[in-house]
Amino acid sequence: MTMEFTDRLTRVEPSATLAISALATELENDGVDVVDLSVGEPDFPTPENIVEAGKDAMDAGHTGYTTSAGIIDLREAISEKLADDGLDHGPEEIIVTPGAKQALYEIVQALIADGDEVALLDPAWVSYEAMVKMAGGELTRVDLSETDFQLEPALDDLEAAVSDETELLIVNSPSNPTGAVYSDAALEGVRDLAVEHDITVISDEIYKEITYGVEPTSLGTLEGMADRTVTVNGFSKAYSMTGWRLGYFAGPEDLIDQAGKLHSHSVSSAVNFVQHAGLEALETEEPVAEMVDAFEDRRDLVIDLLEEHDVDVAEPEGAFYMMVPVDDDDQAWCEGALEDAHVATVPGSAFGTPGYARISYAASEERLEKGIERLADEGYF
Repeated sequence: MTMEFTDRLTRVEPSATLAISALATELENDGVDVVDLSVGEPDFPTPENIVEAGKDAMDAGHTGYTTSAGIIDLREAISEKLADDGLDHGPEEIIVTPGAKQALYEIVQALIADGDEVALLDPAWVSYEAMVKMAGGELTRVDLSETDFQLEPALDDLEAAVSDETELLIVNSPSNPTGAVYSDAALEGVRDLAVEHDITVISDEIYKEITYGVEPTSLGTLEGMADRTVTVNGFSKAYSMTGWRLGYFAGPEDLIDQAGKLHSHSVSSAVNFVQHAGLEALETEEPVAEMVDAFEDRRDLVIDLLEEHDVDVAEPEGAFYMMVPVDDDDQAWCEGALEDAHVATVPGSAFGTPGYARISYAASEERLEKGIERLADEGYF
């Protein structure tokens, strides 16, 4: 029997980051020592108090269904967290999801129909494009590689790219894959264009708690943006809870009502005891601060190591990634780096920006040093 698959799936490719990670795992299974700088996952364990909260929740019997949008205690805590960021969303305007990726998927499915235009800022996280294509949307893209990945100098390019036909703009600050944190002036430029052309904006703030000497602004706090911004965040990065799969989004209540249909008919709800662990996470500060300090030290280390090989990079202000300029054929560069140097990176073309490789410095200083040394020894720098 030959199965025929839908266009919404055949027009997208598997996640490039996960594909590289899978190849690295295959080599490791064959006994090869791979320095994996490809994965967007903190190398720190989930803080013990959060783990204990999850265990306690299971012991207390929190193993059944919850309301689809999430337990009220967690939504109230998220509402308070958002208020601290300057956003006004009650629990009824929040949906708790199995990871922030699910939140983004539900928003795009709720807002985008066949032929709708969605604007991306390149380099853009790999799954944005796939989600838009699965919804039948069309992409317009703004290249930030000529402005050290900052948006403010490229506002004219964004203005030229959007129009009254643009339904959705996705903004990710701090950014994956660049680590850029967009300035208030850049976000005000986004606001002006969104209001002028009546564009809904997704503000993906999954790395908001991981910054170095800058304080990122939430788009929804700007005048004119409260009713047109959907804010996405989660627990994977800041609290090292990637495998727990817990995220959320907040937005206008009519969007929550419509996206809630998809949520209830697909994932039903986030895992009960994981939501209780999320409650504890929102009260966790010291381990997060320690992790961010370590990431900053690692960022500085990698920049120094690259400078020794005459490789200049735009300094990340947040997240734990940087874009490294490589050969024009970045796919071949990354494949060769894995095969020859046994160092896993992600090609920039996966993010819409050829000629770069994304390096994650969510690895120990020892592994980072070894990875850069191997790449240099094999002639990749």
